[in-house]
Amino acid sequence: MFAVAHVLGLLLATFALAYALPVGCSLLLHDGLWPTFLLVAAVTAGTGALLAAATYRVRRELKPRDGFLLVTLGWVLLPAAAALPFLVIPGLSFTGAFFEAMSGLTTTGSTVLSGVDELAPSLNFWRASLHWFGGLGIIVMALAVLPLLGVGGMQLYKGQAPGAVKDERLAPRITETAKQLWLVYALITAVGILALKVCGMSWFDAVCHAFSVVGLGGFSTHDESIAWFNSQAIELVLTLLMVIASLNFARHLIALRRLSLEGYKKDPEVRAILLILAVSVAGIAALLTAHGVYPDFMESLRHSAFNVVSQATTSGLTSQDYQRWPVFAPYWMLFLSCILCSTGSTGGGIKMFRTLLLTRQAGREMKLLIHPAAMAPVRIGGRPVPDSVGHAVLAFIFLYFMTVALLIFAMLLTGFDFDDSFSVVVASINNTAHGLGAPGAVHNLHSLTPLQIWICTAAMLLGRLEIFSVIVLFRPAYWRK
Repeated sequence: MFAVAHVLGLLLATFALAYALPVGCSLLLHDGLWPTFLLVAAVTAGTGALLAAATYRVRRELKPRDGFLLVTLGWVLLPAAAALPFLVIPGLSFTGAFFEAMSGLTTTGSTVLSGVDELAPSLNFWRASLHWFGGLGIIVMALAVLPLLGVGGMQLYKGQAPGAVKDERLAPRITETAKQLWLVYALITAVGILALKVCGMSWFDAVCHAFSVVGLGGFSTHDESIAWFNSQAIELVLTLLMVIASLNFARHLIALRRLSLEGYKKDPEVRAILLILAVSVAGIAALLTAHGVYPDFMESLRHSAFNVVSQATTSGLTSQDYQRWPVFAPYWMLFLSCILCSTGSTGGGIKMFRTLLLTRQAGREMKLLIHPAAMAPVRIGGRPVPDSVGHAVLAFIFLYFMTVALLIFAMLLTGFDFDDSFSVVVASINNTAHGLGAPGAVHNLHSLTPLQIWICTAAMLLGRLEIFSVIVLFRPAYWRK
């Protein structure tokens, strides 16, 4: 426990460097908040340094099982530090500030703030920066930093699944893998910023929205989200960025190394994601046209493409109030957020690999009913998948749905109705912004009670850490020596 606390102190002190971004933004745009960010940076760095110094004598190389505790506590401690700048917003409680920071770092994008257009630019920039840092994973960044401080990183790499690629070693050293993934991540972000600027965004909006969308988060600098720009070109660029961010970043790294797109063609997740998106976009566009929501198919296709991709990839940016669409559309989009994103992407949900695995495992079981003696291994991408992986996926799916059910019941106990409870819990655990009903589409969650906000916060944390990393800490066997 003390060894984990030592690493947490180092991680917190390192995180203080992130405040350099909003300090620079505040100085550049003259919003007067740079002293606040400097103070918060000093408090964060000082607290981290004190914690690391107090536990210096008991430091040791962390064991793999320590990774679960480190990851979970890290994702609680860092949002607490990131929440401090939001406390300058009049009327915002620590509950709201912590929710906002957790939503940012988990790349969920739900917000309890109203009047985002009037926020100080550096605060909006800080919100977008949290998406960017959380997108590929603060833990991945720590893999490149902590070994330099004498702390092993492999246990972190195994402890968190949604950040970098969990099972594919792309470089001989884990730190080198992390650095290369961050390089690809930064390169995609830079291209996104330039493309958005060319399409008519200001530099400030381009940076903030590129940070958000590459992290597949839903924070915008405007209350109306992307509808504020009313630009088909901007929507197209953001749609492409969301699709790229929903794919495995290891695949992007390999494609960049080889200067070839061949790897995408062979990746079963990529094929499934693109096929499901294409069918869903075209189908919902046809549905909107048939119901007369928009005057013609091309306009329906425009709005369907952006909003379906945004919700399915767990980004959550919106260009239309899709609550007004036929009821099938928003619920289908919410369903897609559960399954669509690739492993090793910045998205949330169950992930496409697990979906493909369970689909093929179900097919195998039906085949065995007809031919009991048949040899029918489950294959994905031409490779057989060990039964142990299938069992682990089944256990995860069970915990996922049980967690969703329990959180929905918790929301119902607070007086929320079922439709809103269901949608906001599923959206939160999938790390996608917005639910349906009162908190839906272009609306935010500022109307929720503090207890309801904490339930959504817990859902975001569980979703980002893929449930296992948190729940294992509540097993007595974990704490036995």
